[in-house]
Amino acid sequence: MTTLYFVLFLPLGSAIFIRSMAGRLSKGLSGGIACTSVLLAFASAALSFLNLKGMAVDQRSLILPIFEWARVGNESMRFDLLLDPLSAVMICVVTGVGSLIHIYSTSYMHEETDSEYARYFGYLNFFVFSMLTLVLAANFIVLFMGWELVGVSSYLLIGYYRSKTSAADAGKKAFIVNRVGDFGFLLAIFIIMGRFNSVNFSEVLPFAAAKLVAGSSLATITALLLFMGAMGKSAQLPLHVWLPDAMEGPTPVSALIHAATMVTAGVFMVARCHAIFELSPVAMTCIAWIGATTALFAASIALVQNDIKRVMAYSTLSQLGYMVMGVGVGAYSAGFFHLFTHAFFKALLFLGCGSVMHAMHGELDMGKMGGLKAKMPITYWTFLVGSLCLVGVFGTSGFFSKDEILYQALTSPQGSFGLWLMGTLGAACTAFYVSRLFFKTFHGEPRDHHAYEHAHESDSAMAIPLIILAVASLLISLLGLPSFIAQNFNGFDQWLDPVFKDLVRGADTATVNPWALSALYSAIAFGFGGLGYRWFARKSETPDRIYKAFSYIHAILWNKYYIDELYDFVFVRGFLGLSRWTYKYFEQGVVDGAVNSSGELARRGSSFLSEKIQTGKVRYYAGAVLFGAALVLLLLLRSL
Repeated sequence: MTTLYFVLFLPLGSAIFIRSMAGRLSKGLSGGIACTSVLLAFASAALSFLNLKGMAVDQRSLILPIFEWARVGNESMRFDLLLDPLSAVMICVVTGVGSLIHIYSTSYMHEETDSEYARYFGYLNFFVFSMLTLVLAANFIVLFMGWELVGVSSYLLIGYYRSKTSAADAGKKAFIVNRVGDFGFLLAIFIIMGRFNSVNFSEVLPFAAAKLVAGSSLATITALLLFMGAMGKSAQLPLHVWLPDAMEGPTPVSALIHAATMVTAGVFMVARCHAIFELSPVAMTCIAWIGATTALFAASIALVQNDIKRVMAYSTLSQLGYMVMGVGVGAYSAGFFHLFTHAFFKALLFLGCGSVMHAMHGELDMGKMGGLKAKMPITYWTFLVGSLCLVGVFGTSGFFSKDEILYQALTSPQGSFGLWLMGTLGAACTAFYVSRLFFKTFHGEPRDHHAYEHAHESDSAMAIPLIILAVASLLISLLGLPSFIAQNFNGFDQWLDPVFKDLVRGADTATVNPWALSALYSAIAFGFGGLGYRWFARKSETPDRIYKAFSYIHAILWNKYYIDELYDFVFVRGFLGLSRWTYKYFEQGVVDGAVNSSGELARRGSSFLSEKIQTGKVRYYAGAVLFGAALVLLLLLRSL
């Protein structure tokens, strides 16, 4: 258990040291300290995982006390860490994928000055520490602390390019939108504190059914408020608008946010607090439908985007929707397994995009690319692996995780045909937009010959993480093989059994043949992937004709359903309009009017009294003094 100290505090210590020494450390030293600390944290996380695995199944939940934070009455607010199968997986993902992103960053950010380089790695390590705090939390207070630290870290990294207005605005947007969700999350914690007289998971989650009546309004309100926080962090409708703009940060930051840290926090929290969510079928239904809607909504927008990082951003939104739909139908293990697999292949794809940007001198428009396969073979083949996983081609990790969610959405008691259909349509969109991005970028004739001539493969510091992530994206599928492929073997489900042991599910009476569904998903993947190859790997005028024929639909998708414009009109301009009206009619008319009126009344009253009393005649003043003295004497005599 002591290894958890190193998991958590190595990234924090290195972040503090690098930032405090900024400007006095060389790039090599800053990057070396940052990478070494996260790699050592990953080694410690792996040891913690193995130690937990060596214990009896019913004992795989350990609390490491750190210190007492505060005391409220008889309740002790402690900073304690919880290591169980859920958090053990997360710390390995955060530090493992995070260390590869760190190594990649040493080359990607090499053009920064020494002080900016140190600032970047200091923020990056603080981000890792923040996420580790969140996933290792043993109570809601520490969870919320990590929750907010992740928000601060993302703000700093998204707005890393401080002189760039769009980056600064994107950082503020992410921070403000997440405050909306965090408000609901905080209210839920207050309800839990009042109902359970505790914030410790060990004193809340096992007794949730006793304190919150199943199906009650209080259970539904608590679950929905908790999920409101998840909607912000995991970018679900309608709090999704910050995530695409987060692309303004450096590409490795995008990889870290989208793969291993911030956006997974909401799904993790729902899995952690599943005992509360299970008490409200209404909340579970809402969660499932929000996830399914987000999955299809984001995938449809990705169909027409030309910025390769924005395509990946909307892809993340869509995949998060699948995870949320999974936990919403009660398939917590399937949803969490997709979180696990997605961390690897989405980090691979984002870093692949960064490699392309690096080769193309910062170019992001796939319409100016093409033919890069010959110039960038390592990036090409690793990107192909990531694309196959994202599409969900049979045998890849993405297939076994995403398609298990779709199967559960169709067959579980909380699922429905509508959820499954939306998820399947989202899968079809995914196959098309991924093939469009891949073939327009790497195949066909170069569209910008000048940029193409100077394009080159990335160096080893960027290429090696791509190779490792590609291999991992393929091999981790073996951890979660469904029962219809390998009977009674799903290592991931078995590992998470102690966490979800309280779930009671009826016997599986589904009549749907899983092999038939797998065949359908494979047909979708190859069908729409083949369509993408025909249209974009070769010169074809069909896409342009379709865009012109359906120009209105294209405009809606290109403008992201105008949701940003709607929010700007309602909340930004609406708030400014309300502020102006309040200033003009309330502040100036009521507040300033009341103050000015009282001042004017005092002025006129004093003028009246001065005219009547301050006449300048001595006899009046003497009479007033005598009257006052007589009054004082009379009062003294009455008191005797």
